[in-house]
Amino acid sequence: VLCIIYFVSMHTISIFTDGAARGNPGPGGWGAVIINGNQVTEIGGGAAHTTNNRMELTAAIHALVHIQDTRSKMCVFSDSAYVVKGMTEWIHHWLRKGWKTAAKKPVENRDLWEQLLAASAGREIAWTQVGGHAGVLGNERCDEVAATFADGKVAQLYSGVLENYRIKNILDVTR
Repeated sequence: VLCIIYFVSMHTISIFTDGAARGNPGPGGWGAVIINGNQVTEIGGGAAHTTNNRMELTAAIHALVHIQDTRSKMCVFSDSAYVVKGMTEWIHHWLRKGWKTAAKKPVENRDLWEQLLAASAGREIAWTQVGGHAGVLGNERCDEVAATFADGKVAQLYSGVLENYRIKNILDVTR
């Protein structure tokens, strides 16, 4: 909801992220679509042996690191409750408790959570969960990129102006 309010401003960067793993753990991939003004950039990659959650975190890290602009508001859209709740709720508790969960166990994927926290530092970011496989076009494209890399293939990634992007209505997150 907060991200939809941000769309009023032309200075908001919209980021869609997704991760995938075959076998979980197994071969994995991640994808991100970054819309900054009139520019669209798709990025993605893979890992030989990983988990879905690690790929979800990796997508968000790479997207934020890719963006040099630290002053603009950002909306990160992810179908991962793990990433969204992690960044909006859990991480504050983990930091206070020395990277321990409520069950007093070490936080899984701490290395990536620390990277994501560092990539987020000093930025105004609204983390929003969207439905996976629910018709949110940005999420669907990220899923396609992540799955391609998880399958050991190289995805065709777009970088160019929004008007020429094959996915029309990419910013429609109302589904």
